[in-house]
Amino acid sequence: MTTSTRNNGLWPEFVKALKQEVVPALGCTEPVSLALAAAMATRELGCVPERIDARVSANLMKNGMGVTVPGTGTVGLAIAAAVGALGGNPDGRLEVLKGLTDAQVEAGKRMIDDQKVVLSVADVPNILYAEATVTAGGRSARVCIADAHTNVVLIERDGQVVYRAETKQGAQAENYCLDGACAQDVYVFALTAPLSMLDFMQEAAELNTALSEEGMSGRYGLHIGATLQRQIEAGLLSDGLLTRILMRTTAASDARMGGATLPAMSNSGSGNQGIAATMPVVVVGGHVGADRETLIRALVLSHLMAVYIHTRLPKLSALCAVTTASMGAAAGMAMLLGGGYPAVAMAISSMIGDVAGMICDGASNSCAMKVSTSAGSAYKAVLMALDGTRVTGNEGIVAHDVDASIENLGRLASQGMIETDTQILQIMLHKARAA
Repeated sequence: MTTSTRNNGLWPEFVKALKQEVVPALGCTEPVSLALAAAMATRELGCVPERIDARVSANLMKNGMGVTVPGTGTVGLAIAAAVGALGGNPDGRLEVLKGLTDAQVEAGKRMIDDQKVVLSVADVPNILYAEATVTAGGRSARVCIADAHTNVVLIERDGQVVYRAETKQGAQAENYCLDGACAQDVYVFALTAPLSMLDFMQEAAELNTALSEEGMSGRYGLHIGATLQRQIEAGLLSDGLLTRILMRTTAASDARMGGATLPAMSNSGSGNQGIAATMPVVVVGGHVGADRETLIRALVLSHLMAVYIHTRLPKLSALCAVTTASMGAAAGMAMLLGGGYPAVAMAISSMIGDVAGMICDGASNSCAMKVSTSAGSAYKAVLMALDGTRVTGNEGIVAHDVDASIENLGRLASQGMIETDTQILQIMLHKARAA
């Protein structure tokens, strides 16, 4: 790596990006965002609410309709709003539902049964938007979150504004800037920055490994990880590295989507993206006997590459973003398996040629299937890269340069899949009305 390719001026922004986008989250982050709004609104109200009115953007509705809320055994946004209001920690951010009691969950379910929780789609321009209004005794409080899962933009008490964010409508909530960065800058940072700047990333391995171990119990979601383990024992699968990558990565997603009360280390506002960027790297790190520093650097490369790619995408869209998080994992695995930057770039390009069309049809247990598919694609692309093979710039949306390929993927998600997103939501809402 020549000195000319190093852009050390970006390093503080890279650290800020990691610390903002790679954070613990308990449960699917879309319902959790609404739960946070409800918890903060209840604090503002100052008493137990008698009614909750929740409004969310269409994309947040799509991502919250089919996911189990941790600690409740119940699916959907209504229960998230109810338990957030009755038992959520308003200072907990993405861990707002940590520590829920059985009594609080039962009280939330009674509110829903009594039709005291009303949920609707908000007519707002924000792709990510959650609003909770709680009322009791003729008093009310309202909290609005927009553009990022914990970005509070408005707090009202009895119709009076208590807080309003000084940001433009629809603006992103990041306090970092990756303008001018390229994939190679991310690679150089991960491999050469002082370990003292990076060692906080070890928590990603710890949290997501614990979640994976919980998922291997077979009690959650589609129990795909546990199923793969049983098929190894039955002789239908080999106990090789690819199988272990799929099994351990998918098990973590099983647990997260199935309501396990353990946090995931998220990436770009998604626990599944955090799992996808973490577990393949952890499994390969164990396979090659990587020491602590090497594993941390591989995790930094994976997570930061995932963030870098995701900055080209909307916060929520019709493109399943575990694919882009798994592109980060491909980078981390390529590094651990002895490939340099060319192998990293080749693997990402091949993945763009492979899984760019995977849709997001809302958060649900089936997300674990998409996590499995993306992790498999990542490992396959790495093996191709190590053998000197890639999807070339002559094929499809892939360009000769990896950063151009990433830009093309971003345009596909931001512009080309808008109607797809609309159709997905309409199909899901039709199913919900027919149920």
